[in-house]
Amino acid sequence: MAAVSADYKVSPKGRGMPTRRPVTDDARGGHSRRWHWGPTLWAMLALALACLGSLALPASAEDLVAVPALTARVTDLTRTLTPEQRNALETQLAQYEQQRGSQIFVLMVPSTAPETIDQYSIRVADAWKAGRKGVDDGVIVLIAKNNPNDLRKMRIEVGRGVQGSLTDAISGRILRDVMAPHFRSGDFFGGLAAGVAAVEAAMNNEALPAPNLPSTRAPHSDLSDFLPLLFIVFIIGMVVLMESRRRFQGPGLPGVGPTDPRSRVLTGQRGRIGAGGFGAGLGGGLGGLGGWGRNDGGGFDGGGGGGFGGGGGGGFDGGGSSGNW
Repeated sequence: MAAVSADYKVSPKGRGMPTRRPVTDDARGGHSRRWHWGPTLWAMLALALACLGSLALPASAEDLVAVPALTARVTDLTRTLTPEQRNALETQLAQYEQQRGSQIFVLMVPSTAPETIDQYSIRVADAWKAGRKGVDDGVIVLIAKNNPNDLRKMRIEVGRGVQGSLTDAISGRILRDVMAPHFRSGDFFGGLAAGVAAVEAAMNNEALPAPNLPSTRAPHSDLSDFLPLLFIVFIIGMVVLMESRRRFQGPGLPGVGPTDPRSRVLTGQRGRIGAGGFGAGLGGGLGGLGGWGRNDGGGFDGGGGGGFGGGGGGGFDGGGSSGNW
């Protein structure tokens, strides 16, 4: 039976006072209050979802401009520089690296959108690793010809080890006062050449270790890498030798006993010759491997001194400056 919603009780003074009691679930037929979604709430929810969908989401990795492979000190993806101009810049940068040990790379791309040039430049620095490992004396000069001004068109990315001389302020002045005037007149080669020269002049004020000199150590053979192979060859040779001797001695020779001198001549002497032959062959093989190791070491030392070997493992932390022209 459902509970009543009002009743009388006698007060301490004896007067009858109506007293309201809370309406129980039983009074509502055993059902608790539920929240009902009306048309207005559904409309508000749809509007909120539409607003969330219209928000700009971060660009995915597929939307970002790829970092090109580092194959030279000067990389021009815009085809702005002529081959002669590119070679001239390459020679300038190679000579500085040979004299000072520091690496300066130049990269020209059409655009870095949707990233700013600062965001793209640090990705390039992380991939290319200009400069020497532990010295961190690398610099990257980046040009994005078609970038809008809000993304910036040029940047000098400076390694940690040369930020004392090539400060953010100096990098900004090089961009603004040295490179930008050339770029405004369409002289990109002149602007890059002058900018690189200014960067080199600033880096010369940094106390850096001497450049790495080509190795002058005497040729040597390092057989430690071939010991497992030599061990396998030795085991196979011993098995072949023992099997050949067993087959030779197994059935015996007609009319020749085991103590016959001819047996000793045919078995013992032949066996010693076989073992000696194997030993000589193994020794000759070791000698040949030793000679090959010497040739390889000498060739590597001689060939490593020239050409372009890529980045040296330098580190970056976002130092540098960006600008427009």
